[in-house]
Amino acid sequence: LADALGADPSPELADVHVALLRGEVVRRGPRRRTNLRAELTSFIGRDEEVPAVGALVAGNRLTTLIGPGGSGKTRLAAETAQTLLEDLPDGAWMIELAAIGADGDVAQAVLAGLGLRDGLLGDAPGDNPTERAVAALHEQEALLVLDNCEHVIDAAAAFAHRVLGECRGLRVLATSREPLGITGEVLWAVAPLALPKDGDGPEAVAASPAVRLLRERAGAVRQDLDGDAPAMARVARALDGMPLAIELAAARLRGMSLRQLADRLDDRFHLLTGGSRTALPRHKTLRAVIDWSWDLLDDDEKLVLRRLSVFASGAGVEAAERVCAGGPVDPGRVLDLLTALTEKSLLIAEDGRSPRYRMLGTIKEYARQRLDEAGETVLARRAHLAHVTELVETAEPHLYRGEQLEWLAALEAEHDDVTAAMRGAIGAGEAQDAMRLAAAAGWYWWLGGHKTEGNELIKAATALPGEVDDAVRAVVYARAVHAGIHNGRTVRDLAAWGPGDREQADEWLRHAYAISLRVPPGHRAIRFTAALERLVHAPEEAAPAFEDLLGDEDPWLGALARLHLGRLGIVLGRDGTEADAHLEAALAAFRALGDRWGTSFALTELANRIAMRGEFTRACELYGRAVAVMAEFGANEDAVSVRSRQAQLHFLAGDPGAAAAAMAEAERTAERVAWPNALAELALAQAELARWNGDAAQARERLDAFAELLGDDSRRAHVRAVRHDLLGYLAEDAAAARGHRVAAVAAAAEAAHAPLTAQVLVGVADQALRAGDHAGAARLLAAGAAVRGLQDHSLPDVSRIEAATRTALGDKGFAEATAAGASGNREKLVAAVLAP
Repeated sequence: LADALGADPSPELADVHVALLRGEVVRRGPRRRTNLRAELTSFIGRDEEVPAVGALVAGNRLTTLIGPGGSGKTRLAAETAQTLLEDLPDGAWMIELAAIGADGDVAQAVLAGLGLRDGLLGDAPGDNPTERAVAALHEQEALLVLDNCEHVIDAAAAFAHRVLGECRGLRVLATSREPLGITGEVLWAVAPLALPKDGDGPEAVAASPAVRLLRERAGAVRQDLDGDAPAMARVARALDGMPLAIELAAARLRGMSLRQLADRLDDRFHLLTGGSRTALPRHKTLRAVIDWSWDLLDDDEKLVLRRLSVFASGAGVEAAERVCAGGPVDPGRVLDLLTALTEKSLLIAEDGRSPRYRMLGTIKEYARQRLDEAGETVLARRAHLAHVTELVETAEPHLYRGEQLEWLAALEAEHDDVTAAMRGAIGAGEAQDAMRLAAAAGWYWWLGGHKTEGNELIKAATALPGEVDDAVRAVVYARAVHAGIHNGRTVRDLAAWGPGDREQADEWLRHAYAISLRVPPGHRAIRFTAALERLVHAPEEAAPAFEDLLGDEDPWLGALARLHLGRLGIVLGRDGTEADAHLEAALAAFRALGDRWGTSFALTELANRIAMRGEFTRACELYGRAVAVMAEFGANEDAVSVRSRQAQLHFLAGDPGAAAAAMAEAERTAERVAWPNALAELALAQAELARWNGDAAQARERLDAFAELLGDDSRRAHVRAVRHDLLGYLAEDAAAARGHRVAAVAAAAEAAHAPLTAQVLVGVADQALRAGDHAGAARLLAAGAAVRGLQDHSLPDVSRIEAATRTALGDKGFAEATAAGASGNREKLVAAVLAP
């Protein structure tokens, strides 16, 4: 070289020359330090994961990123490798295994990724690629990223075990849908991107990683994208926060609006097909992503995965064994198959007292389509329905005792599946099965805070044509009517029935009663039917029917009968002492049983009675205890009503701060409630408080909300009476006020409810006071107290009218008017005031 070029060779070249002359092995490493690509898009949503994974790689020889297809494992591995590059003398190398077949040679792919030619490997023994790779990497301090190992998992595991054992400076970062499963491996689960939470505002939605990715990738295809936060949240949630799915969705925005995209994601596998032309084939469509994983499963794994798709919210082991076994899969093997599917990132095992296995929504939709293709949809749905029905029937007897919280929690975990099973039976027209499930789940729906949904499902089930066992039908009807009677938590019982439901409930009750006379009285709901029928159709004759239940073999039914005897005394305006005694006995009985529902109900009724007597502070204390018990079993709907009533009593007790705090708590609780009756109770309490504070405009606004929440009030006497009574106070014109009083009296007569009638009579007394008829006002106050059985001091208008009439009439005149009103004909008293 010196003679030919006129220049001495470099020291490095001279060393090579000497080594060749001596016959020594020459090992030449890669000329580059990495083959990692420069990414064309930003890295979003995993900023905290990169250093965490980097720390794992630095502290361990083998780290594997596991997760479902499209979750972003490859990108996270590449970003992590880039951050480690400066500390790796021999670089970081991405080895893409997706392109090789299932029988491909991992070692050969590594050699190709390193850019090594066989002739540069010195005297590595034989032609075995693994041996050559070991020889090439023996002295290297490098990082190998083995990407997409799942389809060559055994070969990848064997290769990693070999090279890590012989190449002490080497580290391996693998990506796979399941672990390599060798000693020394540490795992990092790559979860979907974080989604916006329910109730998040636009700023919080936009800041969530999944929505940030959608916005950025969508911005690359169109610059006029609107900032529709709800639609973005819908898209992100529908796609489970999976980065690849979100990127495919963003590409679709070239030709449709964000809302159109969100509306069409039910057909996601046809919609999301616009991947990059340079992407791997399995990354070009959403279906291809999951096809890749599906094709790697054996037949038994496929069977379990597709049958598991009938579960709405995942399944425990026993549930999966019940539904997924059959054919070649023995129930005893289901757990092993669930474990295998979890390791392959197709299921998520949620921690708890026992594992619960669920799928991401996209995988579930795919599995459902495979279930249809296999012709097993009906079979799996029927098995799921049988499992859910058996579970609820097992739980139902425990919902009346001290263990009710444990069983409520168990049913709450299965709530979505109970609903799905019920809707499936209804959709298939399976009347007997739907009604059987409704009979078992009815009390859970009521007790667990699913009143609106439960009512909807019960109505749909009862409307199905077909034969249903008499006992089952009677339980459903009786349970639905009993729940309707318990809709109102306050003494006013404003919403004793849902909108337009009175006629339906009456029909159900008549059928249930007729059936109860001819079938064995097995279920407590059937044994309660006779008393329930009397309570609704002839309340003045109902007491003996309830008394017959006091010695029932079921102590819960006896406690409930005692509670209704107390309520009956209130409704009929009978002696308050007897009603209180029944309520206190019911409270003691429910407490002894450990039933929180009965305990809270009895506390609420007692608080109502105490409030009527003007003991507002003590009543508030009982309301507070009732709310604390309600919180134990999540009765938010009832808590709204009780807190709003508590706010009124704090106001009457002269504590506006406590009133405001109680109302604020009621409003916060109402945000988690969908039951219209509870929200209506809140609106009415707000309207009344606003009137007491002199804010007529606010009172009218909340009263309108009250009426709107309860729908068409033309068929609901309670609602009409309450609404017109309050409007009568708000009316500025005496003639308008009179019109409302006339309507309120008529509605109260139709409702035949003593406390409501007494409340309306106070309003008529106010009308008399407006007209200067002080004697008439005093007589009507006394008539109202006689109807109720005691004067209601929780109505501030009583004290106001009494003070005004006593001043005008004097003590003697007031006493005479009161005596006349207590013994007089109230219809004539009312007519005298409201006559045109």
